[in-house]
Amino acid sequence: MNTPAAPLALPPGQRAILDRVARSQTAPYRQVQRARALLLAADGLPNSRIATQVGVTVVTVRAWRTQFAATGLHDWEQIRPGRGRKPSIPDATIQAIVDTTLHQTPPDGATQWSCRTLARVMEVSPATVQRIWAARGLKPHRVKRFKLSRDPAFEAKLIDVVGLYLHPPDQAVVLCVDEKSQIQALDRTQLALPLTTKHPVTWTHDDKRNGTTTLFAALNVLTGEVLGTCQPRHRHQEYRRFLQQIDRAVPKGLHIHLIVDNYATHKHPAVQQWLSTHRRFHCHFTPTSSSWLNLVERWFRDLTEKAIRRGAFPSVPALIATIERYLAAHNADPKPFEWTATAAEILEKVQRGRVALAQTENQK
Repeated sequence: MNTPAAPLALPPGQRAILDRVARSQTAPYRQVQRARALLLAADGLPNSRIATQVGVTVVTVRAWRTQFAATGLHDWEQIRPGRGRKPSIPDATIQAIVDTTLHQTPPDGATQWSCRTLARVMEVSPATVQRIWAARGLKPHRVKRFKLSRDPAFEAKLIDVVGLYLHPPDQAVVLCVDEKSQIQALDRTQLALPLTTKHPVTWTHDDKRNGTTTLFAALNVLTGEVLGTCQPRHRHQEYRRFLQQIDRAVPKGLHIHLIVDNYATHKHPAVQQWLSTHRRFHCHFTPTSSSWLNLVERWFRDLTEKAIRRGAFPSVPALIATIERYLAAHNADPKPFEWTATAAEILEKVQRGRVALAQTENQK
């Protein structure tokens, strides 16, 4: 009988590196196999069992152990040539495809590269471009929207609002308040075709515009309930009436903390005068260009997706009735949104964005 090999001596630092490679989703599969084999060898498993678990031969496991014992991780990035199919695309071509994707614009006036456009330029197949993009996580067709606030009091306002989310005050109600303005009552020019087993719901590409309404909403951060009302316009008069509605709805004796944006209506002198006579109201303004900080915007998105976007409304009253039904259904079983990010985490992310933006501006 063959004597089992002794456990592989593996320093802690090297074990951490091998563990990271073994769990990698992007490293070459041969490196992942090798890392797993060495980790199992360090745990004392026989070479035969290692070969079975990793999916290689016993000879390969012995060769990896011998090579590691001689050189450690010194030549880890070097993959010894095997007898399998050799790469058909040179590394220089792969790097050229990546660099062109990142730093050059298409010659046909388009705003981003497509697989076929880049394949013609690089004289490779579209499938090759797609594989290279997928391996490196490149998605030229996708765009994420962002805007960094230039509010000089950004940090102070951020800490104030996030503090209300994470540590709401006692004997008080925290409400996220905003308007969803100009909600259009759109109707189809023809009846929609219903959902079937082979076809999705089908409706016309054009709409009939039947007027608009504005929804004033206040989201209770603690309970998830939403107080809302529809108004024909969104001036300071309507906003003040909504504040009066909030005043009537919140039990007396509780302070009311309002998280609002910097829309002029919220700072109108008439509104400020009303607030000065209702001392239990406290306004906390989000930084400019930071609507994402107001949780009621998240609820507005649900309203749009679930009740408005796919609806057909022959009139404004029909639209308002739909919004009110959604409000009633939501408040029958409210679920609060959980805010988890701290102010420090957000500030660190914003700082990284500012550095990246500054580097991009310097390159122009």
